[in-house]
Amino acid sequence: MARRLLTLAAAATAAALLLAGCSSTAPDKVTEADPAAESSEGWPRTVEHAAGSTTIDEKPLRIVSAAPSFTGALLSIDAPLVATAAAPVTPLTDDNGFFTQWADVAVERGIEIAYKDLELDLDAIDQFEPDLIIGSASGGDSATDAYEQLSEIAPTVLISYADITWQEITEQISEATGLETEAAERIAEYDQWVTDQAAKIKLPPQPTTALIYMGPEGSWPFNVESPQAMLLSSLGFDYQPAKEEFLSEGQGGRVGTLTSENAAAGLEDAATIFTVAMTGGDPVTDFSNDALLANLPAITNDQVYTMGTDSFRLDYYSAKRTVELLVNTFPK
Repeated sequence: MARRLLTLAAAATAAALLLAGCSSTAPDKVTEADPAAESSEGWPRTVEHAAGSTTIDEKPLRIVSAAPSFTGALLSIDAPLVATAAAPVTPLTDDNGFFTQWADVAVERGIEIAYKDLELDLDAIDQFEPDLIIGSASGGDSATDAYEQLSEIAPTVLISYADITWQEITEQISEATGLETEAAERIAEYDQWVTDQAAKIKLPPQPTTALIYMGPEGSWPFNVESPQAMLLSSLGFDYQPAKEEFLSEGQGGRVGTLTSENAAAGLEDAATIFTVAMTGGDPVTDFSNDALLANLPAITNDQVYTMGTDSFRLDYYSAKRTVELLVNTFPK
């Protein structure tokens, strides 16, 4: 029973965060109000974002992240982050509620917990005396309803990560923090690294589909514009999503819902299937042992693999760890 409760808690938390990244909101645009802001050192600058318009007078020196989904991006560009909100402790996090892909970096840099369990705490944020707050505009870590109160503490920028890659998120955050050069260097370094890693892979049978397996509740397959699909494509995989006619509404954005009854038909063209481990356990075994999926070619040919827990929410750190897992799974 305890394991079941943990799985349900993990699924609820992860689903809330996933929904934040899969709504239909268009990517935020960041613009500069002053000509001097064309430079990465141009201050003040005005940022147009999901919750409005924010003027930042000086380059931030004390940043608080009100969205764990963005903390990895801030860490990757060496932003002056002092504290972050923490997620509930699940298989996706360490004991602090830090996502596993960047937890070690956050601990090493002494990043403090602003508040736990995604329960927004304005007083806790205020105690860190931030000069910039970065938050999410939707999903489980949304701060939209508290935008005005947050703005009274410090300039606040809320970003929607719907229909947007981790690279684009990093670029948007860099514009609000004045770290455009660092972001560009980090992304360029990653792109070159991925090219090098792709040469080390011997591809399994193609085409490939990736999904989150939810047991009796069905699956959430990723479409071709999802970060997970784009990561696989960058390594040379021929990504093919689940058949659209068998998808039902429920997740929207870059993730569809495939009921257990429709899964066999929706996934029959995939020679290789990746499962994203959202709630821990052994998603490959669980998926492969589903009686309704027994005749899938990917199962009968033993071509079902995990993309790991880190691949659920991709940022610089989790993308690299996912690529490393794939290279180790399919070495030449």
